[in-house]
Amino acid sequence: MKRIITALVQDRSGVLNRLTGLMQRRQFNIESISVGKTETEGISKMTFVVEIADSQKLEQLTKQLHKQIDVLKVSDITDKAIVARELALIKVVSNGHLINEMKGIIEPFRASIIDVSKDSLSIQVTGKPDKIEALIDLLRPYGIKEIARTGMTAFLRGQQPQVAELNSYSAMMK
Repeated sequence: MKRIITALVQDRSGVLNRLTGLMQRRQFNIESISVGKTETEGISKMTFVVEIADSQKLEQLTKQLHKQIDVLKVSDITDKAIVARELALIKVVSNGHLINEMKGIIEPFRASIIDVSKDSLSIQVTGKPDKIEALIDLLRPYGIKEIARTGMTAFLRGQQPQVAELNSYSAMMK
């Protein structure tokens, strides 16, 4: 079963490598990963989508992540109310005659054409991974030249992160 795991970490060199190395050594397959700075200086957020067979393996993973020196907080947000998005850039084979047809295909997905050349056009789409997969499936018959995806990023819906807790930790580190 796919699980969405978030980790708040210190924004330091090598943290991503150590965490992905830990998962690799324990034979967890990372399907998607995204990393970015948070609203708190010196702290980054990692979002992992990991295939985990059972709750015992999930518990093992979260405990191992918590033990890492640069990890501040780990959460499994899979079964919670979340906002989750991914970005995909898709380059499709095209000539000038297909642009209107492509617009008709991508419009229901709220995607947009971001680049047009004589032999291709590039499309940008954001949303849940299944939405992106559906658009890719519709574009496949036209000939996909290239796809670049960011990986999922997510946070809890309607709740604020415990910024005060993180800010106090950040102040202690200075």
